[in-house]
Amino acid sequence: MTVATPQATTDRLIARAKQIREQEMERLLARTRQSALLFERASRILPFGVVSSFQKMQPYPIYLTHGKGSHVWDQDGHEYLDFHGGFGAMVVGHAHPVIVDAIARAASRGTHFAVTTERAVEWGEEICRRFKLEMLRFANSGTEATMDAIRVARAATGRDVVCKIEGSYHGHHDAVMFSVLPNADVMGGRERPATAPVSKGMTKDAAKHVCVVPFNDAALLERTFAERGHEIACLIMEPAMMNIGIVLPEPGYLPRARELCTKYGVVLIYDEVKTGFTIAAGGATERFGVQPDLVCLAKAIAGGLPAAAFGGRADLMSLITQGVSQMGTYNGNPLVAEVGLVMLRQLLTPDAYRSLATLAARLVAGCQRAIDTYGIPAHTVNLDAKGCVSYRPTPLRNYRDFLDTKPDLFAASYPWLLNRGIFMTPGAEEQWTLSLQHGDADVDRYVAVFTEFCKTLAG
Repeated sequence: MTVATPQATTDRLIARAKQIREQEMERLLARTRQSALLFERASRILPFGVVSSFQKMQPYPIYLTHGKGSHVWDQDGHEYLDFHGGFGAMVVGHAHPVIVDAIARAASRGTHFAVTTERAVEWGEEICRRFKLEMLRFANSGTEATMDAIRVARAATGRDVVCKIEGSYHGHHDAVMFSVLPNADVMGGRERPATAPVSKGMTKDAAKHVCVVPFNDAALLERTFAERGHEIACLIMEPAMMNIGIVLPEPGYLPRARELCTKYGVVLIYDEVKTGFTIAAGGATERFGVQPDLVCLAKAIAGGLPAAAFGGRADLMSLITQGVSQMGTYNGNPLVAEVGLVMLRQLLTPDAYRSLATLAARLVAGCQRAIDTYGIPAHTVNLDAKGCVSYRPTPLRNYRDFLDTKPDLFAASYPWLLNRGIFMTPGAEEQWTLSLQHGDADVDRYVAVFTEFCKTLAG
């Protein structure tokens, strides 16, 4: 009897995945005619037919009309359980009564003044308490927050170079639009990853102000700092990488990065746009116990309204009073301040995080059980409200490991889930977000659909 090799098994699964994707995409397109029509209309005025390039899909995106609790509805009237969560912003769920009331209350008093309100001050105080920040400033998006934090770091150090992690996304300003999801032909060597630009239209010499290092490699970070520390203003990093699924920091990595930044006078910036308010009350800063110099926050900061913040050490943030420009007409807007404060005080409580942790454990256990039962080359990662299935047998350490994932398996799972009422983010590098309005039945439904996918994939 011939025993199948691991590679032969993987090849068979990939071939089967391609069949599943073809069948499921045909079904998906047949049931989303109204999304197709709206795409034709939208494409006349919106590039890719969407309001952000992250939302584009082939052949067209699924357009939503509304959401309630843990559910969303698409343009064709189909109802889904939402595990997309607005790319992680909706940890409180959709149209939560407390949030709806807060919006109505704030709107009745005026939605914008371009003047600081007491509620904005209170909101800032609560964020500072949770993340152990001495001072902060508000912004309107994660891009603005990272852009402003880097400007502060450059002013503090008198240096220009930004050190970033290979494969991480920190917004779409020129300083960080390098080595986000680089293809193998432009990656460079592992010891010296290339600064591959992500976009056209960037300043031609912007790359000289960026250096790239892999995640979870403190030794290489130390060598980089030893060579270029005198010109590096900051190290910006997600303390748990969230742009390629989820990559956890290895024991000792974050403390060593903290030590090296202190030694070489490099400002350590945490990009907690995805981890903030989702994986703990104080985000990754609390969960992993390593305090950066500056923290950037967005997405889940204000119950789904557009808002962001950055903050940290007072000596750094006070540079804003000494010539560092940080502005924004809508910063700390009274509408988002009211909602953000209410969300933190009334909804994202210790009990809420305990509930999310219990729900997440149930979801991850069910998915891992299906993976193990049917021999799928995948693994699960659990960070409470955030989690994922990564189509690779063993956990990732960095971006180059992500290149070993099996995109065909994800490509088959995505339409399979959609066709069975599970709404997910449209990329293999993304993950799910649980909300306060998800329950056991929602999670069990996800597990049942995913288990059936694994069974069908295994044949």
